[in-house]
Amino acid sequence: MVNGGAGDRVSGTDVGDHWFESIAAHLGSAYLRYSFTKGTANEVAALIDLLGLGPGSRVLDVGCGPGRHALGLAAAGIEVVGVDISHDFVALARERAAELGLSPQATFVRTDAAAMGYLEEFDAVISLCQGAFGLAGGPGSAPIVDRELDETILAAMARALKPGGIMAVSAFSAYFQLRYLEESDTFDAVRGVNHETTVVKNEHGVERQAELWTSCFTPRELRLLARQVGLTALAVHGVTPGAYRAGAATIDCPEFLLVAGRRAVTPDAKTC
Repeated sequence: MVNGGAGDRVSGTDVGDHWFESIAAHLGSAYLRYSFTKGTANEVAALIDLLGLGPGSRVLDVGCGPGRHALGLAAAGIEVVGVDISHDFVALARERAAELGLSPQATFVRTDAAAMGYLEEFDAVISLCQGAFGLAGGPGSAPIVDRELDETILAAMARALKPGGIMAVSAFSAYFQLRYLEESDTFDAVRGVNHETTVVKNEHGVERQAELWTSCFTPRELRLLARQVGLTALAVHGVTPGAYRAGAATIDCPEFLLVAGRRAVTPDAKTC
């Protein structure tokens, strides 16, 4: 496990513990064996197309996990900074970047997504597979207040965008979650959070029980959240992990992909 230090903070903000860290510590590299990670190449290609990315673009990957999307983007010549709350996932991402010769192109930092201090630094910001946005409703979360944590995270991501930059955020569909609610799941209708009890295996096949809390959204909520943090919602696509594409959002889509932009600064015509 990586110890604390300069890589564990952004703009002087210390990183605290998060309920997901113990799950990530147990999973380790076995995270990359789960089926939902096998569509990474499709997701990276779709993001490059949907966000208009290319060599020279600079991207922030929020909740990057072991770096699967960040490293895919880096291999395409895109500069990526990946951030995650998990010591272990950040360590794995750094190791994989070094093994692939992508360390100069992809760097990884442990930080809290809600407390990021990046300001107008990136052409694009992504948060996929409930890596940060969507994991804000677990134990220790503040009660409902004027500004909920999901919005706080999205606002920090929006601030990191350069004017004219673009964001892609995936989110569980509230429609799909309720339509196919598992018997062992509990859905909190007030908070829009699904509580799941499952079993996860590490790289040695050792099992442990894990509890997951995932926030779920409708397309309308995503559009309103984007507007609230100063972004313009360009599209909300209905997607399936490993099958990202531009497509209509329906109640049969397990996830939605919000694509939103930050308006470019328009010079005042009266200013020389």
